[in-house]
Amino acid sequence: MGHRALVAYERTDGQYTLHYSHWGAANLKLKHRISAESPFGGDDTNSKWAKQLLAELADGLEADAVDGYLADEDRPSTVVEPKPRATGLTLDEIIADHLDYLHHEAFYVVSPTFEVTAYRTLWFGLQYDSETIDNGETVGNGALATVRWHDGEPVGDGHLKGQFRALKDVVGDMVDKGVFTPSTARQYLKRKLAERVGDRQELLIPTGESLFESAGESHQQLRDNNVGT
Repeated sequence: MGHRALVAYERTDGQYTLHYSHWGAANLKLKHRISAESPFGGDDTNSKWAKQLLAELADGLEADAVDGYLADEDRPSTVVEPKPRATGLTLDEIIADHLDYLHHEAFYVVSPTFEVTAYRTLWFGLQYDSETIDNGETVGNGALATVRWHDGEPVGDGHLKGQFRALKDVVGDMVDKGVFTPSTARQYLKRKLAERVGDRQELLIPTGESLFESAGESHQQLRDNNVGT
């Protein structure tokens, strides 16, 4: 199955290129594997081709023009796929229209100076927690939460995921008992999740509009505080 993640690299115009990583969500390891020396992760610390490619993407290179950079059969493998899934996106668009909150376990935002913010994805779908709900949207239907870091390790990551699973189990029961509709269940999930995350972490929730809801610190504050921790 892998531990799938999406990675957004900020461009010079403030938009983003969106890349895929099949194993990047495991222990949120990509936060410390993406760097100026190895832009797409991996063990190659002299990756001139990767640095050049990312610089071209930052200046607006389109995805269909990337193949020429990847033709070398001796090119070392990377944790993040160098060819982007999409280019010229805003963060709002990625969070609402590209991120699959069930199948993508993590999301990373990389600044031009390689400050990396790591988010866990939390899916709001209740089809596995309720006997009366048959399916649930996966794209755009969830939340993103940062975790605290200590000595290079995510603190409380497993606890947050466990708490959220328990919360969904309770909410699914309430839907089956007729206490919640699917709509009110989602609102309850959002409210309780915001309470549990608190002000120490960042919580992003797509609204289906041009902006997304956030709880805690702003994205820029998190990006400033999260680097190097």
